[in-house]
Amino acid sequence: MDASLLIAWHSRTGASEAMARAAYEGASGHARLLSAEAVGPADLLAASGYLFVCPENLATMSGLMKEMFDRCYYPVLGRIEGRAYATLIAAGSDGEGAQRQIDRIATGWRLRRVAEPMIVNLHAQTPEAILAPKTVPTEIIRQCHKLGAALGEGLKAGMF
Repeated sequence: MDASLLIAWHSRTGASEAMARAAYEGASGHARLLSAEAVGPADLLAASGYLFVCPENLATMSGLMKEMFDRCYYPVLGRIEGRAYATLIAAGSDGEGAQRQIDRIATGWRLRRVAEPMIVNLHAQTPEAILAPKTVPTEIIRQCHKLGAALGEGLKAGMF
């Protein structure tokens, strides 16, 4: 295991991807950015911390993010305990359902949350707005960048 951050993301409309990329840029070489479908158990085992980034779809995390957890859960169970994690959720309304699901999985893995959940409400409420490509406000992108920087530096320094 190295002192690196794995940023695992899924995005349908671009918001979560933009947030994940901003965090990756903030981590300045101390992170790997992988789409959820590309993440395997070896990737989780190789990292010392995690940032899970996804949209909330129908009050749950996106299906491809859930599939990543389904694929990787048992192969790493008991092998990543105590590692740091944080979350970024892109939501049309509240994002709490996706957040709760990820936290339950992290609890099963015995991960340690090191940053408050960041839920970005993009206020998409109609079918057209929900399905439309998203632009994340600049201030939110800055916050994602700062989170990536803090996680990357914290892992590098051995703080968590």
